[in-house]
Amino acid sequence: MSEVKLTQMVKTSGCAAKLPVAALNEVLNSLPTMSSADLVGGFEGNDDAFVYKLPKEKDMVMLQTVDFFPPMVDDPFTFGQVAAANALSDIYAMGAEPKVALNIVSFPTCLELSVLKEILLGGQDKVKEANAIIAGGHTISDATPKYGLCVTGFAHKDKVWTNSKAQEGDLLVLTKPLGVGIINTAVKAQMATKECAKAAIKSMIQLNKRARDIAVNYKVNAATDITGFSLVGHSVEIALASKVTLTINASKLPLFDNALEYAKMGLNPGGLYSNKEYLENKVEVATSQNQELIDILYDPQTSGGLLLSMNEKDAMAYSKETGFPIIGFVTESKTLPLIIES
Repeated sequence: MSEVKLTQMVKTSGCAAKLPVAALNEVLNSLPTMSSADLVGGFEGNDDAFVYKLPKEKDMVMLQTVDFFPPMVDDPFTFGQVAAANALSDIYAMGAEPKVALNIVSFPTCLELSVLKEILLGGQDKVKEANAIIAGGHTISDATPKYGLCVTGFAHKDKVWTNSKAQEGDLLVLTKPLGVGIINTAVKAQMATKECAKAAIKSMIQLNKRARDIAVNYKVNAATDITGFSLVGHSVEIALASKVTLTINASKLPLFDNALEYAKMGLNPGGLYSNKEYLENKVEVATSQNQELIDILYDPQTSGGLLLSMNEKDAMAYSKETGFPIIGFVTESKTLPLIIES
């Protein structure tokens, strides 16, 4: 296989390639509602996967999600790993286990088929790690390479996590560091250190399986994963769905090394600015907060961590067991859904 630099073939990469949330919501909100008595959770609540009753299994439900995007790394195998980990994450964010996946591929005819093979092998590697299988998929010819998965999982109906049940007094736990979108932009500009690039890749290919598998032993009131709409965007979704206010302590946030430095240099992905434009009127930010940290709050994350809202006792025990930091808390609904404290 000849050397290929996948990131040179794209304008935007990873979850930063998502449509701006304002534009997406404008279209979705204009569509007629489709409903079914068996569909117990759809896109209306902005959950990470839909939940559907299984006709012959009264205690079990099926969850399904789909996610794909252009490459944010040059190595085809690594790209496949990241895209698969990102898609699988939506099932973990609902407290479920992924079981079956389908490949979704756009591939340029100008690239060698060995590149496609490596992308698919990377995806297969992560699906296997998740104890799931790939059962097929669909491909189209396209000038911009893209890859992802449609993933199906299963869970007991009473053990599905949603984003709508955060409770007053809950603490917030975040399972991966922030700033990966900014790091990836610095890598593309050839301004990131090798250590930063490796750290970002290590995080992006890491499944949220361990975070989920340990969390199911505790009481999780609400959950989501942090991806393209940023920590701010996904936190606002939990707050609005749960009719509460989330407060995040900026000093407690786990950050990638050098992310603040790169943000200060203006190495921000375009998706960061569309997130900020849509969300900044929903957030109260401490006036003392520096601009680069504010940028990280709006940074689109690719294969980011889980954000878990748990009662104080369980959050403290979970944090102690895993090392994942507690970054904030939940209060009754206030003027704005999200507050960022220094």
